[in-house]
Parts: sequence; structure tokens; C-alpha cells
Amino acid sequence: MSKPLVVTISHSLGKDEAVRRLKSGLARATSTLPMFQLDEEVWTGDKMTFRLRAMGQEAFGAVDVAEQDVRIEVTLPWLLQRFGEMIQGAIKSKGQILLEKK
Repeated sequence: MSKPLVVTISHSLGKDEAVRRLKSGLARATSTLPMFQLDEEVWTGDKMTFRLRAMGQEAFGAVDVAEQDVRIEVTLPWLLQRFGEMIQGAIKSKGQILLEKK
């Protein structure tokens, strides 16, 4: 099993608003990344588990929403590990857009 890729995104929205934005915008955000396909998204309160497909490979992870940050942990199959930095950057970029204070 590979070491998970971890992304932490700070926000100033509060937990409830951050969860609301992530729930409403996650599928839309992943659709703009052509290499990612969100296969499953399960929310339990302020925590989400997910399964996604990238380049024909399956990855899975979890999102933990707190008052001032969101922690995303993704476990990549070994074929995708070499793209870890690129994937981490894409997750951080799309997450920041969803969590920007408007």
C-alpha cells in the first residue's frame, strides 16, 4: 500500500459553509479535470469518502472538513504515484476555488 497524498486547504468559511460548497461543487470541479472521474462520493456529517478513476486507475480517499481547513487524503495506485505532484496541485487548485470567500 502506498503512502497517501495529503492536501490541506485553509479557509475562512466555517465548517458548515465549507461542507455545503464542497457538496455542491465537487462533481463540477472534477469534471473540469479531464483525467479524473469521480465514481463515488459518500458524506457522513463533515467527512466524505470517495473513489475516483484517473487514467484507467482507481484511487480512493477521504475529506475531513474543519472550521478553518479541509484535509484531503488520497491513496494512489502505484501507476499514478509518479503523477503525485501534478495531482496534488490540481486538487489544491480546485479546492481553493471552491472554498474562496465570496
